[in-house]
Amino acid sequence: MNNFGWGDSYGWFGAPFAIGFGLLMILAAVWTLVWKGLALWKAARLDHRGWFVVLLIINTLGILDILYIYIFSDKKKMKKIIEPAKPISNDGSDKTDATAV
Repeated sequence: MNNFGWGDSYGWFGAPFAIGFGLLMILAAVWTLVWKGLALWKAARLDHRGWFVVLLIINTLGILDILYIYIFSDKKKMKKIIEPAKPISNDGSDKTDATAV
């Protein structure tokens, strides 16, 4: 009987593959745990309840957590992103002002 290479050698799913896959999963879990812990701690300290819930529920292998830590949690950067446009002052220095004659 021919088993087409899936007998004693285990083919692609042999012991070396299983060990490598297991190590990869352990490394991914540790990576995610570290970044998620840091992001959740920072969100709690800054009283960002919405971010805390989102970071707790969504798992992106640390990508969203890293973005939150370095981009979205910095209040100064967020003010620059969200800040509305400043109104044009009407001190007469604007040449395109229709009211200045």
